[in-house]
Amino acid sequence: MSQITDRARILVVDDEPANLKVMREVLANDYRLSFAKSGDLALQLIENEPPKLILLDVMMPDMNGFEVCKILKANPETAHIPVIFVTALSHEQDESEGFSLGAVDYITKPISPAIVRARVKTHLSLVQAEQLQLAHIDLINRLGRAAEYKDTDTGEHIARMSRYSKVLALAYGMTEYQAEQLKQAAPMHDVGKIGIPDSVLLKPGRLDANEFEHMKQHAVIGAKILENSSSPLLQLAHKLALEHHEKWDGTGYPLGLKGEEISIEGRIVSIADVFDALTSVRPYKDAWPVEKAVELLQAESGKHFDPQLVDLFIGQIDAIIEIKNTYSR
Repeated sequence: MSQITDRARILVVDDEPANLKVMREVLANDYRLSFAKSGDLALQLIENEPPKLILLDVMMPDMNGFEVCKILKANPETAHIPVIFVTALSHEQDESEGFSLGAVDYITKPISPAIVRARVKTHLSLVQAEQLQLAHIDLINRLGRAAEYKDTDTGEHIARMSRYSKVLALAYGMTEYQAEQLKQAAPMHDVGKIGIPDSVLLKPGRLDANEFEHMKQHAVIGAKILENSSSPLLQLAHKLALEHHEKWDGTGYPLGLKGEEISIEGRIVSIADVFDALTSVRPYKDAWPVEKAVELLQAESGKHFDPQLVDLFIGQIDAIIEIKNTYSR
């Protein structure tokens, strides 16, 4: 692939040819450029080949830049494309309207070439960072699903329990960001099952003592798979893999942690994981009714589970049931 094709493509929209020429001189050495002299033409070009970024004039005949931006942001297929308004409108209310419509930046004319280059580079870097984060999350989900294929309903377990975890995290008082991070890391909690023999993992009945010792190793195996990562998301996943079978009273495994020695994330995922396991079909059991699973959580409050989190989970049972129904066959 040539160097030119590897460059990010930017769409420049302006009804004045002189302005398009200036942008060509400023950006052509670093990016692939497309040009449109009207909002309608811009929308056609975007539909044919969505650009990585749009430099959009506001004052154009027929359809102004604000209207173009509104159309783009209303369409899920184009809403993610960053829009930078480049305009002679310099009033604060114009700039405020531009940002309210979803633009990422606002540059006033006459432009400074250095500012245009800097702003374009910054926002393309943010796009790349977001794409890497999405790829990161996608990989975590796929690896988690790989483990779940061995003994559950092929990915629906992690879809449910990760969402249960987020609901409980929010009820506990975590921020939206913290709860979302927990939801994204939770699918990796059982990745260590990859290292457990199928004769143990898929046994249609109770495990004997020796088999159970084998099964317990999945927490250690998962932690080893995920250890020493520089990624905060994988660091959290490592914690969950290691701690999701620890118990509030200290009788869990593999470390025998007790009470708040177990991270809050580990305590949350433990409840979400057990509830979903109870209410799902497994090789060794039928699915329990929700009411029976709730009774077990209550019975194990203060023993297996953090009592505060059990109460919060039950308090969110309507949201939990909605997730269960949504992500079940």
